[in-house]
Amino acid sequence: NSGYGTGIVFTVGSSNNTDFIGITAEAISSAATGAVNVYGGINAVQTGLTIASDYYVQTDGTLNTATSVVNYDITNASFTQAFSVSSQDSAPQGVAFNTDGTKMFITGAQGQDVNEYALSTGFDVSTASFTDAFSVSAQDTAPAGIAFNADGTKMFIVGNTGDDVNEYTLSGGFDVSTASFVDSFSVSGQETGPWGLAFNTTGTKMFVCGSASDNVNEYALSAGFDVSTASFTVAFSVGSQDTGPLGLAFNTAGTQMFVLGQTGKDVNEYALSTGFDVSTASFVGTFSVASQETYPNNIAFSSSGAKMFVTGNSPAVNQYATTSTSINSTTVKAGQAVSATTINLKDLT
Repeated sequence: NSGYGTGIVFTVGSSNNTDFIGITAEAISSAATGAVNVYGGINAVQTGLTIASDYYVQTDGTLNTATSVVNYDITNASFTQAFSVSSQDSAPQGVAFNTDGTKMFITGAQGQDVNEYALSTGFDVSTASFTDAFSVSAQDTAPAGIAFNADGTKMFIVGNTGDDVNEYTLSGGFDVSTASFVDSFSVSGQETGPWGLAFNTTGTKMFVCGSASDNVNEYALSAGFDVSTASFTVAFSVGSQDTGPLGLAFNTAGTQMFVLGQTGKDVNEYALSTGFDVSTASFVGTFSVASQETYPNNIAFSSSGAKMFVTGNSPAVNQYATTSTSINSTTVKAGQAVSATTINLKDLT
C-alpha cells in the first residue's frame, strides 16, 4: 500500500510488570550491596514455610500462600471470652504479656500494684491463674499503662498521678517479684492525664497517650528502653475519633496503631506510612467493645496479632480474635517451598 518504504518509530510505554525481581540471599543494610536470588535460583533464608506449597508476593513484601491470614484485623474482630480479675483488683488498667503469652500482667488502680498471672496456654485468658503482685504505690498511686522490653528485664508503668513513666529492672525476666525501681521520666509537658504506653521493638521510641491532650505523644530514646534518655518528638491528635484515649498498641512493624477510646468505648485503628512515626498516621476504622465494657481502660495484642485483649471495670480482661483469611493480595508468583527455610524461585504456571 502507500506505506511502502515508510519507517515507524515507537516509544514503549509503561507495563504491568511487577517490581518483584527476587529475594535477598542475606540481610542487607540500606545503601549496602548484596546478593539477590532471582527466578531460577534458590533462596534459603526463609522461616516457617510449608513444603511443596506455592508462595506469592504480598504487597508489604512478605511471602504467603494463595490464601493468606491477616492478623491485627479489628474490622473482623470477634469477642471470645473474658477473665475476671476481681479477686485481685476491681479497677484493672494496663495489660501486657510476655513473648509467648504464658504470663499476663495487669496494673490495678485499687491495689496500686502489678498483678502477675500464669497462663497454661499462651494468650488464652481462660487458663490464667494468679501468681504474684508487686506494689508500685511508692512511685504512683494510679498506675495505668504497662510495657516490657523484649526479655522482660525492664518494666515500664505510666503513672496517672505523677504524670510520668516509671522504669523498673527485673533480675528475673517477666518476674515482677524481682522488680526494683530505677528512674522516672515526666510527660507532664505533653500530657497531664497519661494512660496508654507503648514502645517500638528496639525501645528507641516511646509513645504515651492520655485523656487531657487527646494526643499520642512520641518520644525518642537515645538509649533503648532507658527513659532517662527520652525527649519529646511529635504529637498526633486522636480527638476527632475519641476524647478519652486510654489504651495504646502497635503491630510489630509499627505500621498499624490502635488507640482504645473510653468515650466511644471502641478501638480506633490508624495506618502509619512510616513505621512508628505518628506524624504519618491516618485514621482507618473502629471496633466497638461496648458490649463487653462500659469503661474500657487499656489494650494489648498477642505477639502475632491474632488476639486482642481489653481491660475494663467489669472488672475483667476481655479476649478477642483479630485474625481473618483473605485471598492473597497479589498474584505475583515467588516460587515453591522446598523446605521450611528454602524456596525455589520459579514460574508457578
